[in-house]
Amino acid sequence: MADAQQSERFDYVIVGAGSAGCVLAARLTEDPNVTVALLEAGGKNTSVLVRMPAGAGNLIAEKSVHNWGFETEPQAHLDGRRLYQPRGRGWGGSSAINGMIYIRGHARDYDQWRQMGLTGWGYADVLPYFKKAQHHEDGGDDYNGEGGPLWVSRGPPGNPLYKAFIQAGAQAGYKTTHDFNGRQQEGMGPYHLTIRDGERWSASAAYLQPIVGVRPNLKVFSNAMAARIIIERKVAVGVEFSAGRGKPVQSVFAKREVILSGGAFQSPHLLMLSGIGPADELKKLGVQVEVDAPDVGQNLQDHLDVSLIWECTKPITTYTLTKGIKKPLVGLDWMIRKQGPGRTNHLQAGAFLKTRGELDVPDIQLHFINGVMINHAKEQADRDGFTIHSCQLRPESRGRVFLKSLDPFDAPGIDPNYLATENDRRTLRDSVRMVRDIVGQDALKLYRGAEMRPGPEVRTDSELDAWIRRVAETIYHPVGTVRMGADERSPVDGELKVRGIDSLRVIDASVMPTLVGGNTNAPTIMVAEKLADLLRGKPALPRQDAAIAEDAASSISRCASAPRAAAT
Repeated sequence: MADAQQSERFDYVIVGAGSAGCVLAARLTEDPNVTVALLEAGGKNTSVLVRMPAGAGNLIAEKSVHNWGFETEPQAHLDGRRLYQPRGRGWGGSSAINGMIYIRGHARDYDQWRQMGLTGWGYADVLPYFKKAQHHEDGGDDYNGEGGPLWVSRGPPGNPLYKAFIQAGAQAGYKTTHDFNGRQQEGMGPYHLTIRDGERWSASAAYLQPIVGVRPNLKVFSNAMAARIIIERKVAVGVEFSAGRGKPVQSVFAKREVILSGGAFQSPHLLMLSGIGPADELKKLGVQVEVDAPDVGQNLQDHLDVSLIWECTKPITTYTLTKGIKKPLVGLDWMIRKQGPGRTNHLQAGAFLKTRGELDVPDIQLHFINGVMINHAKEQADRDGFTIHSCQLRPESRGRVFLKSLDPFDAPGIDPNYLATENDRRTLRDSVRMVRDIVGQDALKLYRGAEMRPGPEVRTDSELDAWIRRVAETIYHPVGTVRMGADERSPVDGELKVRGIDSLRVIDASVMPTLVGGNTNAPTIMVAEKLADLLRGKPALPRQDAAIAEDAASSISRCASAPRAAAT
C-alpha cells in the first residue's frame, strides 16, 4: 500500500487489525459509500505457522513479527517475577496466534453487565451477535449461528486421551456437556475451535482477507504504528502513525470517527499518549492533558493459570507424533493435504467447574493438552505426556496499564497484580486438587504415568501456594482497561464513546467491565459486530427469545457442585 498523505481522509480510521478491527473494517465497508482506513502495526500474517493450527505453540512462545511478547512489572504475589505476555501482532491480532478455542463465557456474565446499567448488553441482547458472527459446521440452533464469517468446528476424532479425560471427569462426579456455548456451560466436554478445513480461521481469515483488494472503500496500512490521536477542540480528527523509530510520521484523517481496536494493553496506551488518562501521571511525563480520565488503564483483569503435567504411558501425544524427522513431515503433510497432526491445536477438551458448591457459576476452566507444555511452550518436551491447564475464571484482583515513556514504540507498563486476594489464591489451590482427583480416575489409568508437575510431594496448602507463586502464568485473556460503564468515571459509555472527546470510540476487549468466564476472542468479535450495527445506524438485532436466554442463564441449578474440591 502507498504511504498515507496528510490529505487522505476517510469516514472512519480504525487503529488495530486485530479481532475487533477486522470485524469493523468488514462490516463498515459493506456500505460502498463508507470509506475506512485500517492501521496495523504488524504485517499480513499469512505465514505457514499462522495458518497451520499446530503452529500455535511456536507463535505463542517467542516475541516475533507475529507476537508483541510483552512483559509485566514484577508481580508482588508471584515471587517478584515478571510474567511473559504474548499478544498478537499483524492482521488478525491475537486470533492469529491463539489456541483457537471458541468460547463465549457464561450467560450470567452479560446479564451482570446489564445489571451494571449497561442497557443492551444482557445475554439476550448479545447472543444474536454471537450467532451472526458464527458459522458452526454442525449447523445453527438456538445458541449457534450458521452462515457467518467465523467458522467454528469440532476437533477431529481419533486421539483417545480427550475422551478419557471427559470420562474421568464424569467418574469424579462432574456433569458433561456437548457444547460449552449452549444451554449448559458447566461440566466436562469437547471444545469447539476456530479451525476451517484444517486451517486456522482467524478474524483476518474470516473478515479481512476476503475483502482486501475487492472493496475500493477499504485501505489497509500495514507496518503502521499509531503514535497519537489527533485531537482538535475536543474532537478526534485523525491519527499519526509511523513505520518505525526514526521513520517519518504520517497522518490520516477521519471525517466521522476514530476507532481504537488495539486491545487491553495498547488501546489505553494510545489514549494516554494522546492526553486521555490520569492527568497527574500524564503531566509528569510531559503529556498535554486533553481529558483527565483517571480510570483509563485501570481495572485490568486476566486469567491466571497453572499447568499440571503427567507422563503418558502410551506413545500417542505430540512428542511421539512430531519428534525427530516427523516434525518437518507434519508440516509437509499439512501443506500438501491439510492432514495429519498439523491440522489441529492438540487442545480439544476441557471443563468449566466450581470449586465450591454454593457458587452460581463455574470459577475455574480446564484446558486439556495432548502433550507436555511448559512455560508457554518455550521448553521442549522430552517425553510423552499430557498437560491440564487450570485457570481462575473470576479473579478479584485488579491491575493496571500505564504510560512509561512518550515513545509510542516503547511498551506500556503492565501490572496485572495477580493473586492479590486470598480468594484468588484459594481458588487456584483448590483447582489443583480437583485436577488431581480427575486424573486419578480409572478412565485415565491406561494412560496416566508419573505426575511431573507439581509433583506428588507438593500437597499442603502452603506447598501448593508456593508452587503456584513459582509457576503461574497468564492464559492470555486481558480485558477491562478502558471499561464501559453507566457511571461518569468509566472511560467509555455503553456505546463505547470516549467520555470527554467527540468522534472517538474504543471497540475491543479493553471495554469489558468484567472478565467473562472463558476465552475472550469470541466475546471481542461479538462486541465489534454489535457496534458495527450501531455505527451504521442499523437497528440492533432482535433480542434472543427470552426463554432460551433465561434457560442458559439459569442452567446452573441443574449442574453438579464441586464434590471433591476440599480433598487433600
